[in-house]
Amino acid sequence: MSRLNRYLEDPDLGRMYQLVRAAGAVRPISLDLTSKCNLRCTGCYYYAEGMDQVDHRRDDDAFDLLIESEKARGTNFVTVVGGEPALEPGRLRKLYRHFKMNVATNGLIPIPREGLENMPMGIAVWGSRETDARLRGQPGKDLLSTALENYRGDPRAFFYYTVAPGHAHEIEDVVGQIVENGNKVLFNYYSDVSERGGELGYEQGFGAVRREVDRMIDRYPDMMYTTPYLNRVTTRGELMGQRWGYDVCTNLTVDNEINTHRRQTGKPYNPHFRAINADFKTTRRCCTGSTRDCASCFDTWEHFSWIMINMRKHLGNRREFTDWLSTMFAFYVVNRLVDPGEGHELLARIQARWSAGAPRQRTA
Repeated sequence: MSRLNRYLEDPDLGRMYQLVRAAGAVRPISLDLTSKCNLRCTGCYYYAEGMDQVDHRRDDDAFDLLIESEKARGTNFVTVVGGEPALEPGRLRKLYRHFKMNVATNGLIPIPREGLENMPMGIAVWGSRETDARLRGQPGKDLLSTALENYRGDPRAFFYYTVAPGHAHEIEDVVGQIVENGNKVLFNYYSDVSERGGELGYEQGFGAVRREVDRMIDRYPDMMYTTPYLNRVTTRGELMGQRWGYDVCTNLTVDNEINTHRRQTGKPYNPHFRAINADFKTTRRCCTGSTRDCASCFDTWEHFSWIMINMRKHLGNRREFTDWLSTMFAFYVVNRLVDPGEGHELLARIQARWSAGAPRQRTA
């Protein structure tokens, strides 16, 4: 019996693996639905590289042509970003009719349910009410309460909580409010592309943040999409002897010339991925820009992909395989690529099995 088959004798691991295999491989793109936004957040990569200056196409024919060309290419999943996608509900509905998708939104403009009944969306939050308002350019305003009210109990919505290194002390209270609101949490990690430094500077490390996130997973295993392994890999920038950087990033636009050499190195990457700008024609190097230093990237979606594409590195023992599969499965659950009811139950169970950083085996 192979090692993989031995690992899959565990009922939870076996079922998760079965569900992922049945859902099939993800052939993704990232799409800027618009270059317009109702906020201007400190630390937003979109403004840091001037992506808001890209021509915002009002031509629906161009948008429809993009949909048809991506369908023909075999795309089956779209991460919708911006700008602010909630400004374009008509285009969201068009995409939803053709693709599995996930939307990143700031939460201030309610996204309607009609025509988008099961569309997962990540609602941005950057910290406590004070921190959230300050980093999002709206000091004195209570943006967090608005987002919580707009998506209270909405099963489509999870909160995408970006934490800066110096703000670990805010995590417990913010997570408590989100959980009480009936929403789940996926953590992200502040990249400081505006180079403010101090409490925002990634150079000081995410050790305190990592410990608090792990504590929240222990406290709310049924409400966290972040796995302990995803938390560790992203905050440390390490995966099975590799150091995070451009040479190992797997979400690279495959037809952008800037990535030609990287694609020839032999290191794995997603052979389908494209990051498409708001003109619906041009692309950029990766999800989060073309010129930024990859050392500043602590983006959760990029690190999800880094883990997922490296299955073979995680077959050495049951612990490593559980790390990989639970994180892979979390991606499929948060994006509703598997049945959300069974998916949430399985993920919560595997999260609860972690004890002192190691998963306990479950027997039938």
